[in-house]
Amino acid sequence: MNDTPGSAAAPQGHHSPLTIALHWATLAGLLMAVAAVLLREVLDSDNLRTQLLALHRQAALTVLVLLVLRLAARLGSGLRAAPAVAALPAWQRHAASLSHLALYAGLLAVPLLGSALSDARGQHTAWLGWLPLPRLAATDPGLADTLEDLHQWAAWALGALVLLHAGAALWHHWVRRDGVLRAMWPRAPGPATQAGTEPDLSSARQQP
Repeated sequence: MNDTPGSAAAPQGHHSPLTIALHWATLAGLLMAVAAVLLREVLDSDNLRTQLLALHRQAALTVLVLLVLRLAARLGSGLRAAPAVAALPAWQRHAASLSHLALYAGLLAVPLLGSALSDARGQHTAWLGWLPLPRLAATDPGLADTLEDLHQWAAWALGALVLLHAGAALWHHWVRRDGVLRAMWPRAPGPATQAGTEPDLSSARQQP
């Protein structure tokens, strides 16, 4: 599915429907994972805490699956840098590319660390109960403590990256008014004038 401007699947000014769906589904999965783990901390019922931990794990694994699909769609569509991004100063193009790389790395690392943590606790998890992931760690309480710390720090880092990503989108929308946010919004009102595709990860190599 082609995300380039003017394609049938992705009208000018919009990402493809697949890219938009995967983007917002990923956000929903992240919010569900965060809500489950935060709510778990304030409840006393062991049964509810167990159910929320299971929900947290499934939401995190869903984010991992969505990331794989997102990267496959990105590679398959041959995305190029959008005019709105290409018009930015070189340092801002570099920052956009690096922030996307860091965001993808965080979306990969946090669920994998969480899965390894579950393994180290002897609680191997299958996605939706039917797709088992490879075991990433042997059962080891000491390793579990280390992985828990790494998982938490990585989760905080990912949260900061998500906020940075959201802030950049709002800056594009309210300050630059270049259509980048509208390109990812389902059924954006009004005609878009520019293709707001994601920054090309290779744009950091472009010259000013």
